[in-house]
Amino acid sequence: MKIAVIGAGSWGTALAQVVAGNGHNVGLWARKPEVVRSINADHANPRYLSEVGLSENIVATTSYQDALLRAEAAVIVTPSNLMRGVACALADVVDADFPVIICSKGVEEGSGLLPVEVFEAEMGNASRLAVLSGPNFAAEVIRGIPTGTVIASSDEGTATFFQELFASETFRTYVSDDVCGVELCAAFKNVIAIAVGLSYGLGYGDNTAAMLMTRGLAEMSRLVVRCGGQALTCMGLAGTGDLVATCTSEHSRNRRFGKLLAEGGTLDEFTAETHMVAEGALACKTLQTLAEAYQVELPITDVVRAIAWEGADPRTVAQTLTSRPLTTEFYGL
Repeated sequence: MKIAVIGAGSWGTALAQVVAGNGHNVGLWARKPEVVRSINADHANPRYLSEVGLSENIVATTSYQDALLRAEAAVIVTPSNLMRGVACALADVVDADFPVIICSKGVEEGSGLLPVEVFEAEMGNASRLAVLSGPNFAAEVIRGIPTGTVIASSDEGTATFFQELFASETFRTYVSDDVCGVELCAAFKNVIAIAVGLSYGLGYGDNTAAMLMTRGLAEMSRLVVRCGGQALTCMGLAGTGDLVATCTSEHSRNRRFGKLLAEGGTLDEFTAETHMVAEGALACKTLQTLAEAYQVELPITDVVRAIAWEGADPRTVAQTLTSRPLTTEFYGL
């Protein structure tokens, strides 16, 4: 088959390589002409994972129409703030049954909609939509280091289609019907990773990081359940798996961003230095929309938002977490 991959960042490049490695042709959409030229001429992405040679089955383009021409499915790997624009562009080109899997992580600002809800609003037919998430660092996936991911869809056939598309000996794919839970976990774990980075940047230790991860998991579970997802999803690859990887790994851009914040840095500085988006920075704002709508307490998220967006002093605000009233370990589930 030919598969369109929309987005040539590190994750889009890695997933294109996975699909191409399974014998499919890939039309890879990239925004920058110089990226397209390098991928097609040198089989390397000059901006991301440039040391890895890409499959000759990958052909890059700056045109949505060219990427989608004769494609049998699309893989969406753009920053979450571009989701609606991409969905609109696809709606004008593909038919009503065209399978789409969303690998972007976040919640739409203002509306509080999950990525799959944005695509359903613009394209219709939720049964052909799926989402993919898990502890999947692009730098390891593209090198064939074993990893697992979860693919969720409201339609069993759609989930199975994408499961088989991506599955390989080193990229294990599991299916779920909890689209809401998988997407919320994907957005939420980035916020907790920023909190862990902040804690290390402030000089706290592993005990503090472990506390933030487990209390963050409880926070994540409360929101998932109130929004209609399954608590068990938070214990799986999209929840605990991705949370552990993102909070502990040197590959984690959100953890690095948190450490930078603790040292007095800014989001603009991080973006300029890494050419990457710290999705958790946006998520700590957009998750507030859902927290207010469903009346869910998200204290760690509130602290990250105050530091990242409101100029709060990291050490002062962090102390508000340890001064909260004591309660039972699990509540609101």
